Amino acid sequence: MFEKVNGKVVKVDVGMAGGVVARSGAMLFYSGDISFAPHQIPGAQGMGGGGLMGMAGRMMAGEHERTMLAQGNGQVHYGFAGLEVHVVQMQPGASLRVEASRLLANTAGLQSSIVSVASSGGGGGGGGLMGALRGAASGALTGQGMFTTQLSGHGAAVLLAHGGFLELQVGGPNPVVVDPQAFVAAYGNVQTELKTALSWRDAVGRGSGEAMQLHCVGQGVVYVQASEEKL
Repeated sequence: MFEKVNGKVVKVDVGMAGGVVARSGAMLFYSGDISFAPHQIPGAQGMGGGGLMGMAGRMMAGEHERTMLAQGNGQVHYGFAGLEVHVVQMQPGASLRVEASRLLANTAGLQSSIVSVASSGGGGGGGGLMGALRGAASGALTGQGMFTTQLSGHGAAVLLAHGGFLELQVGGPNPVVVDPQAFVAAYGNVQTELKTALSWRDAVGRGSGEAMQLHCVGQGVVYVQASEEKL
């Protein structure tokens, strides 16, 4: 589906892919008969209105990049801000949870939802109001997005990163512990949970900066960028 042209650009046959959803501004050039239209973000639907549910829905929608749906017959080249790209081929039964700002594109047939990064697993148990509120708290503390996009089904997705990717295998007796700022995505049956060692030194800005840690357990792969720079 997606094919790397080099470390920073991918190309895709839109017709064979069944349509492509990509972040706005990621299309570099295309050939053929391709149409582009704004794509409605799934996941925050049904959480509108007032009160806490409405607030959570607005936060969820705000955490996502604007996206465009490409359809037709032809080939499109995608890239963004000179960042490194990595293609993930989705397998049945596996899910990919990726920071919204670190998702370049995905095939349109993948199912998409929004879950809290504070506590998410293969079943999306971090969703809903409590997941949203946990996500808000964790996002405020870490400076990273409050929510993460979860993709599942048959297809492919393209990730973005500063300075290249590290693929960390998850599945041993001990969790893989990641700096939330360096976290890009988790693929497979991987559960993630934010844990804190916050002390008064961190509260006044004199800590080590490692107070928030993302613990990853289960079976799969965690993608980490070689930088703590946000996209």
